[in-house]
Amino acid sequence: MHTPPARPPAVELDGIAKKFGDVVALKSVSLWVGEGEFVCFLGPSGCGKTTLLRVIAGLERQNAGAVRMAGRDVSRLTPSERNYGIVFQSYALFPNLTVARNVAYGLETRRVPRAEIERRVDELLDLVHLRAHKHRYPAQLSGGEQQRVALARALAPSPSLLLLDEPLSALDARVRQALRVEIKALQRRLGITTVMVTHDQEEALTMADRIVVMNHGVVEQIGSPFEIYTEPSSLFVARFVGHMNFIPATACERPGWVRVGPVELRHRPGPTPPAGTRLTLAIRPEEILIGPAARDGENRIVTRVCAMQFLGAFTRLGLALPGDTGPTLECDVAVNALAEVGAREGAELALILKPEALRLFSDGG
Repeated sequence: MHTPPARPPAVELDGIAKKFGDVVALKSVSLWVGEGEFVCFLGPSGCGKTTLLRVIAGLERQNAGAVRMAGRDVSRLTPSERNYGIVFQSYALFPNLTVARNVAYGLETRRVPRAEIERRVDELLDLVHLRAHKHRYPAQLSGGEQQRVALARALAPSPSLLLLDEPLSALDARVRQALRVEIKALQRRLGITTVMVTHDQEEALTMADRIVVMNHGVVEQIGSPFEIYTEPSSLFVARFVGHMNFIPATACERPGWVRVGPVELRHRPGPTPPAGTRLTLAIRPEEILIGPAARDGENRIVTRVCAMQFLGAFTRLGLALPGDTGPTLECDVAVNALAEVGAREGAELALILKPEALRLFSDGG
């Protein structure tokens, strides 16, 4: 889904700019989030992703641009007038209130009848698998359980939008993985429009319907996880998302070919830069053909194994390309295929860099 839906999107940002003194946090950011969609803002620290979320929430006022929710301009409305739930990295639970009272807090401030509050609290605690803990206090819960309570509290008033600000980054890896699955399943079940900020690419790839990759206050690329991973639009995205080999290259006279040291390689179709232009080729470790699959074919190179790194399900080989200062490529080989490939340190191995897998970037990005 790349074109805005016929009905107004759940969230629409139009030319959002934000400065903190002389520091530019956001530069004319425009994007939309569809009804029921799960969108991740992904990028390194300081890229503007949290500021953008806070602008949506009304916790920061933009210097320029408009925020619209379901077609309504909310740019000047207070946070309480914007109908969203928000979950922070720090849980931000009330330590003196039980789990049930924490979840009920937003409903109590809205003066919802007591019986309705109790029904809603039980319903939400069932959803996040914490019904048995309703009378406990936050200090008696694990980090993952506290974050589930924070999620239930955000959902209690039935908001039209859920905002998640690095909600899993304070948790250990195993709990983080389990909660990823739970949050995604819950979002799907409720059909609630969700915007999540994260610096964790794996989190974004596994949870999002679409990813907004940000860098220095601008949007580098918006796309599905598959598109972001397979078709990065810039060197920054290629470097930030997933693991990628980068090979310095020079454009050849014949269109569609580049030179890497003493070797000429054909790359995927695209604009042909002038001969002599300095370029960067990019290919993912799992896209390199090696062993029996590389007996013959285009872009075949004989390399030398200079490193082997065991990583559980696969081994990452370091392969030195021909030439005195040839670059080293990393190639991932499944453990059960390692013997067939004949990989050992110092061995010569043929590989094929499939032209369609060789992405071409100008050195400027």
